[in-house]
Amino acid sequence: MIATLVAAALTVPAGFGLATMLTPIVLLWLPPHEAIAVVAIIHGAHNAYKLKLLRDNVDFNAVKRYGWALILGAIIGAMLHSYIPSDPLLLVVGVALIILPILSVTEKWTKIRLPDSEDRIGGFGSGFFGGLTGHQGALRAMFLQKRLPDKLAYAATASILALAVDLTRIPIYLFFEGNGILDEYILILCLVSAALLGVNLGKRWLTKWQQSKIRVGILLAIVTSGILYIAEASANLGYW
Repeated sequence: MIATLVAAALTVPAGFGLATMLTPIVLLWLPPHEAIAVVAIIHGAHNAYKLKLLRDNVDFNAVKRYGWALILGAIIGAMLHSYIPSDPLLLVVGVALIILPILSVTEKWTKIRLPDSEDRIGGFGSGFFGGLTGHQGALRAMFLQKRLPDKLAYAATASILALAVDLTRIPIYLFFEGNGILDEYILILCLVSAALLGVNLGKRWLTKWQQSKIRVGILLAIVTSGILYIAEASANLGYW
């Protein structure tokens, strides 16, 4: 719960990272498919509350640009999530943990301003990875950050886009794996409570901290987790 509170607070100014930080924690108790689904519920509650606090700052033009592509990607990713075996899924998660955060925070990529027409690609990719592994934010940040230089508008808009993916993928997860997910209701309630408290703390940090410093710290933790995931999945699959 402490780790969830801190992670939830950090992701308010950063605009992404909750799923990538929470997944390693929940994987201590649950297999990959159920862990991703449980994190999705926590992620959805977190984004709903964050949107409630920041709703006046949402840029609806940005929401419209992503729109249908984001939801379409989430549906396809969530459907595939239920059919991919655990170890390959863990391998995909590990690769995503390494590549996507780097794309969103390194200067090489964040200085690129893609044309408005390419928002559909960013929306679809963000939704797809969100549905498949829960790691939607890093790719979304790569496209959204340069559109919305105001940090309040960025945080608010990122929350509504993330919530759209969560509301799309959670029913699909429940349809395929509902019993296993609902059996973890105590864990879910505890971590949701911690995540909501983290939003209040993160809102204070949003006005005081520099986003660049927060993202560097998140990057280091995420990439380390990704390397460990790849090592574990590779060993289980007999790659070494």
